[in-house]
Amino acid sequence: MSDKVEKSDAEWRRQLNDEQYYVTRMKGTERPFTGKLLKVKEAGTFRCVCCGESLFDSETKFESGTGWPSFWAPLDGEKIKEEHDRSHGMHRIEVMCGRCEAHLGHLFPDGPEPTGQRYCINSAALTFEPKE
Repeated sequence: MSDKVEKSDAEWRRQLNDEQYYVTRMKGTERPFTGKLLKVKEAGTFRCVCCGESLFDSETKFESGTGWPSFWAPLDGEKIKEEHDRSHGMHRIEVMCGRCEAHLGHLFPDGPEPTGQRYCINSAALTFEPKE
């Protein structure tokens, strides 16, 4: 994994737009079916909007019907950090960027094979780099 990225709150606010900041730094969630990357079907890499770390490959993206981009596996498990999230009266697994600890979304055990996992990720937490 790349070196850790640590910035002050003021630095993150300058770098990110309001929605990106809300999702990644305040652990927010974008409204379902509104994210710009939801319908991306081309080949490429999804990167952390905060630090640029490569997190998901388009080959693992699938249509979950939930309203957020969903992946059945990260590009490299070492680049993802997972923690228990007991907010909002639920028990979920929070998914964060391992490099800068940006909140990305949540992990659920209802995805397709081969992993059975669904990484439910906010578009606002990602950028997309098409394959050349």
